Amino acid sequence: MGTGAKTLVVCSGGMDSVTLAYLAAKERRLTRLLSFDYGQRHKKELAYAAMTAADLGVPHDIVDISGVARFLTGSALTDDVEVPDGHYAEETMRITVVPNRNAIMLAVAFGVAAGEGAEAVAAAMHAGDHFIYPDCRPEFVIAFRAMQNCALEGMWEVDLFTPFIDWSKADIARLGGELRVPFEKTWSCYKGGARHCGRCGTCVERREALHLAGVDDPTEYDDPDFWRSVT
Repeated sequence: MGTGAKTLVVCSGGMDSVTLAYLAAKERRLTRLLSFDYGQRHKKELAYAAMTAADLGVPHDIVDISGVARFLTGSALTDDVEVPDGHYAEETMRITVVPNRNAIMLAVAFGVAAGEGAEAVAAAMHAGDHFIYPDCRPEFVIAFRAMQNCALEGMWEVDLFTPFIDWSKADIARLGGELRVPFEKTWSCYKGGARHCGRCGTCVERREALHLAGVDDPTEYDDPDFWRSVT
């Protein structure tokens, strides 16, 4: 399913999924943005997803699965565990893994897509996530697509669209620049403070990607230069 396919985008409000939403709006028929409240400490990202939906003129829905969060223990994103500083390539970043997060979200998204007659669910996993997150790897995408084909067989046809799966974060930032994505209307920081901290893995990755892509970074960071010391 390519150009013109009715596509639902799973959008956190971060720069990757927002860029994906703009890509889908340009090359496909964007039906809606779907976000998830899973008890994440950086819940403010959901407001940025809402802004993106408003800018693109499509519905935005938040699915509340926060009740599941109390079972997803041990992650710095959903538990009383400090978010580490540093680069994603460091072992310390494993504490930010939320068990089965993408599998849970995508299963819900496929149900929504099937229910509304959409032809694809788009998700923004990329190569920079492969080291840390098992549910962002190509093997997961292939297996999940096969599982959904079985789950919907004979009733609905919904594809899993992951155009960034082999891309670097800088590749996504470069595309975002070409699509004129307003990166100031995206949120990355896992600490969820008043401003991006500039020190957590997502902040470091964001700052580095925009720099490598040669795209202006409009983000205000508490520590704007920390990324240089860990990349």
